[in-house]
Amino acid sequence: MIHALTLILACQLAGELVTRLFGLPVPGPVFGMALLFALMLGSGRLAARVTPTGEGILRHLSLLFVPAGVGVVGHLAALGAHGIGLALALVLSTVLALAIGAAVFVGVSKLIGKDASDA
Repeated sequence: MIHALTLILACQLAGELVTRLFGLPVPGPVFGMALLFALMLGSGRLAARVTPTGEGILRHLSLLFVPAGVGVVGHLAALGAHGIGLALALVLSTVLALAIGAAVFVGVSKLIGKDASDA
C-alpha cells in the first residue's frame, strides 16, 4: 500500500512540475492523474497494485470535505453578512451554466444536422 500511495503522490508531483515548468493551462494533479493512468495502461501489474489503494482513498473521500465544513463554520459571520449575495450568485451561476449548456447542445445538434428532439 505504501508503494502505491508513493506512486500516486509521485505522479501528482510530476504533474505539478511539468505544468509549472512548461506553463501549461492544466492543473498539475490532473496532468499527474493522466500520467498515472498511462502508466497503469502500460502495466497491468502496476494497475493491480495501485487499484486497492485508490479504492481505499475513494472510499474515504468524504473525509476530505471536513476541512471545507470547518471553514464554513469558522467564517459563519461573513456568511451571515454576505449570505444573500452568495446565494444569489450560486443560483444565477447555476441557471446560467444550464442555459449555456442547453444552447451549446442545440447549436451543435444544428451543426451536425440533427433535431434536438432526435437526440
